[in-house]
Amino acid sequence: MIRHRERNEAILIIEFRLLHFVRNDEFFICIPRTIYFSEVWNATATGRILLFQTLSHTMKTSISFFILFLISQLSFAQSGEWIELFNGENLEGWKVSENPDSFQVVDGVIKVDGPRAHAFYVGPVGNHDFKNFELMVEVKTMPKANSGIFIHTEYQENGWPNVGYEIQVNQSHSDWRKTGSVYSFQDVREVYVEDGEWYTEHVIVQGDQITVKINGETINEYDESEVRSGDLGTKKLSSGTIALQAHDPESVIYYRSVKIKVLD
Repeated sequence: MIRHRERNEAILIIEFRLLHFVRNDEFFICIPRTIYFSEVWNATATGRILLFQTLSHTMKTSISFFILFLISQLSFAQSGEWIELFNGENLEGWKVSENPDSFQVVDGVIKVDGPRAHAFYVGPVGNHDFKNFELMVEVKTMPKANSGIFIHTEYQENGWPNVGYEIQVNQSHSDWRKTGSVYSFQDVREVYVEDGEWYTEHVIVQGDQITVKINGETINEYDESEVRSGDLGTKKLSSGTIALQAHDPESVIYYRSVKIKVLD
């Protein structure tokens, strides 16, 4: 979409729906006599860039240069920077199994409420295949709710995911394995947050190790090489995508941010 002003000045507005990451910084780049622009990313999937440029025969060349620059920025951002996987508007980039209605976006957050289902990230960031990474999730559980965050997993239409590990989300559900557990492999019994409050669940995966932090406090450090041996089957560290869990119709959970940082 191009809007032209009278005389020799124009505003070019380009909408990019392929970008699914958040840039919290703002920067200004000046290219003499060609392009002057300010880039601001927000928490939606759409980045809006305003280009102010003197109309001339160089406009097409300038736009091509800008697009190449933007692509290089996307590639750079996918390593070592936080990237938001949830756009705050809808479930674009996610694929829900079994019971899609168990996941809804309400008032800018993901509301999990309904029978068993799992929302798998299938978007473009990292080609939804992560090995070493940090995952930062902002989550709120309601009383007696149970959920989970799966790592190194893959899309599965029915049942509990058979691939990868589950990091537990549970403060008051009857299951004794509480938030921060590497489910059934290294479990946590203590409760660190209350239902009804937002908190951060920070999962760090590096080599054979999984570290789980709740509101910045390390509560679980799991080393697969020390705990397990022999044929590990499919529930192991390898690589894969991220998934969020709808556990049962009585469990209501909210997710308002799912950010990832790809590590070397």
